[in-house]
Amino acid sequence: MELIVGVIPALIRKLPSLPMNILHVYKAALPHSMGGVEQVIHQLAKGAAEKGANVEVLALNRGPREVVDGGGYKVHYQPTLFEVASTPFSLKAFYKFRELSQKADIIHYHYPYPFADLLHLTCCPSKPSIVTYHSDVVRQRKLLKLYKPLQKRFLSSVDQIIATSPNYVQTSGTLQEYADKVSVIPLGLEESNYPEPPANKLDYWKKRVGGKFFLFIGVLRYYKGLHILLDALKGVDYPTVIIGTGPEENALKQKANEYGLKNIHFLGHVSDEDKVTLLKLCYAFVFPSHLRSEAFGLSLVEAAMFGEPMISCEIGTGTSYINVHGETGYVIKPRDSVDLAQCMLMLWKDEIKIRQFGEASRKRYILAFKSSIMLENYMGLYEKFV
Repeated sequence: MELIVGVIPALIRKLPSLPMNILHVYKAALPHSMGGVEQVIHQLAKGAAEKGANVEVLALNRGPREVVDGGGYKVHYQPTLFEVASTPFSLKAFYKFRELSQKADIIHYHYPYPFADLLHLTCCPSKPSIVTYHSDVVRQRKLLKLYKPLQKRFLSSVDQIIATSPNYVQTSGTLQEYADKVSVIPLGLEESNYPEPPANKLDYWKKRVGGKFFLFIGVLRYYKGLHILLDALKGVDYPTVIIGTGPEENALKQKANEYGLKNIHFLGHVSDEDKVTLLKLCYAFVFPSHLRSEAFGLSLVEAAMFGEPMISCEIGTGTSYINVHGETGYVIKPRDSVDLAQCMLMLWKDEIKIRQFGEASRKRYILAFKSSIMLENYMGLYEKFV
């Protein structure tokens, strides 16, 4: 009997654990949508699948119901019935969520997405649940008053809330309400996902935009502060490359024409190879987002990955966690084109500072923003609840 008692624990420790079943819930997902949150979900889902987990993603889509291979995990798209304030709703998603949540070991919501609050509170899954809190509700202030009771019930009911930077925790009134269940896991990017550009790409872009230019990458939205960048360029006209499309594109091009800016290049959407080439070639990275809608700034992580000095604004979000003032670049006052112009001038004239900031940026990426670090932190969190 004593022998059996001694042997059983050893045998149990050698038995392989069952694969973890993880369900992500958000309004959109790759490959049909290419936003920052979608990129984060993809990296977490793909990484967990590579570690042996069964991962599924529930998302909405304007098309029909379909299941797509996301690269080792499944994306279940449900048809959107209607949309309110950028939030899609779907009746069919209730049935699919109930089905997927029953076999999940842990449910991972991505906030803000009010429809997920409804799914969670209506279907009442008896599974551990965590929320990655990507952003406050910023633009829909009036609707927030109506949404607040639902938000409160949802965030009170989940097991853990994850903020993407300590800066955001300190400046978010909502996160402060749930401080006892909030922790921080910064977002990260996987360097191996970025292709190495061939030599002919480098030659092509050097000839087209020159060898010394500022670079911006992002969707051209109202909160990106690009109108402030154009104000800063007025009269100095440093070569500047803007990658991305969006609702502000035409207005920005018109303003650049009015200012007579001859050295600004609006490239629109470019391939990954071209983006990497321009990141490698650029002199410095400028990211003038001036509103809290810019909750983190993955483009800054890309710049840090390629060892670029950065300029960003202090808006109380993750942008100032990635770009540390005086270490990896300059953090300026928001909406201040004069401050922005001065910092661009200081960098333009100081190649020693450019090199120092660039080296520090690369080091910061390696220590804090690699995708593997983000994944390990989330996998450890999952295991805590499963």
